[in-house]
Amino acid sequence: MAVIYKTTMTPSKLELLTAWLPRQPWYIGMSSEPHLTKAGGFRLDDPQGEVGIEFMVVTDTSGERPRSYHVPLSYRGAPLDGADRALIGTSEHGVLGTRWVYDGTHDPVLVAQLLDLLQGRAVPQAQSETNTPAPSVTSHFTGAGFSTVIASTAVDDRQHGTAIVVETKEEAGPHCRLAGAVTIDVMRVLRPDTQDSPIRVDRAARGRVVADWRSQNGDESRGLFVILRDTVR
Repeated sequence: MAVIYKTTMTPSKLELLTAWLPRQPWYIGMSSEPHLTKAGGFRLDDPQGEVGIEFMVVTDTSGERPRSYHVPLSYRGAPLDGADRALIGTSEHGVLGTRWVYDGTHDPVLVAQLLDLLQGRAVPQAQSETNTPAPSVTSHFTGAGFSTVIASTAVDDRQHGTAIVVETKEEAGPHCRLAGAVTIDVMRVLRPDTQDSPIRVDRAARGRVVADWRSQNGDESRGLFVILRDTVR
């Protein structure tokens, strides 16, 4: 169970994202310095208690109309090997010390827990409260379940979002074998109406995650955060 500390991070998450967000291919704003506010999100627990996992929503008000972005984040107490290009920045946590903050789509711990969430094996947690489920976050899954032991991942940031191709494996004693591949489509620009999504939810989808976020006027919006598909070779 992750413990949520009431403390500071310097620089803050919003400050780190202000510099990082405009460099992403799916950022549709025109400003090199977006005006970001926190607009919602949820967390998942790392079973080992080592990695912080957050699915954060930020809203950019620098353009003609507000845009809300979905940013999965992982927080680590040491650098993640081979993930230099996914590093958003480092921050000093008031209790835990230096934290390495990553684009969580590149973090295998976050990806494994997201697969568990999609299959109903992980409970989404409130963003700012310890041991408090987030019932507004819902997942849907069809078909046979599969292992979430990850053999490899390949991350592709695109204009309309991020695709994570995941090779999973099954372990049996000292041996293991590849169990298959799935693709996780991470929505980046959030839209309340799922029919407006550039990645249409159709019969090919194995699963999805839907959650809430707040608009600028305080109203609740709801839409797709994640879609799961079998990988077509």
